[in-house]
Amino acid sequence: MTRRVAIFLSGGGSNMRALVASMTGDHPARPALVFSNEPAAGGIAWARAQGLATEVVDHRPYRGDRAAFEAEIAARLAPHMIDLICLAGFMRVLTPWFVGLWAGRMINIHPSLLPKYRGLDTHARAIAAGETEAGCTVHEVTPALDDGPILGQARVPVLPGDTPGTLAARVLEQEHILYPMVLRRFAAGDRRPVFLP
Repeated sequence: MTRRVAIFLSGGGSNMRALVASMTGDHPARPALVFSNEPAAGGIAWARAQGLATEVVDHRPYRGDRAAFEAEIAARLAPHMIDLICLAGFMRVLTPWFVGLWAGRMINIHPSLLPKYRGLDTHARAIAAGETEAGCTVHEVTPALDDGPILGQARVPVLPGDTPGTLAARVLEQEHILYPMVLRRFAAGDRRPVFLP
């Protein structure tokens, strides 16, 4: 059975594009929806240009009422018969209620070697701490922030003179390799972690 995937984003959607590009041929999943909380997100414009289904729920009118915001997201997802959600640069923290709806069916990519550096500013924090390597992690989403079983990791060296921007660019290259690889395995029911050198 082909799995129907919703990809959540808030920005340009480079990881979304990598995921969409990978879901062809014998891949066990297909992109069924691209969703954003940002009406002007570049990723939404790109998805529409490709003929992909899109939905947008601007979080701003719901400020202070995350439950109503997420109820609207759930309502928008329902007609698309989604099987799996991939968070790909979605910059909103989801409540335990929403995470519970998708338990075991929602994955995220995070730009650090979890469990190190949960949250924001991961590259600056890694450099400040004197780390010699950084990377990215794909994990199942659980109610705790950037937690949940690790499904894959890719590592990159932290080079002398690195800035958060230069490190982020190298990590992003690995994200575009790792996330599609993990999604293919996850959609096929394989939850064993994969570690790229």
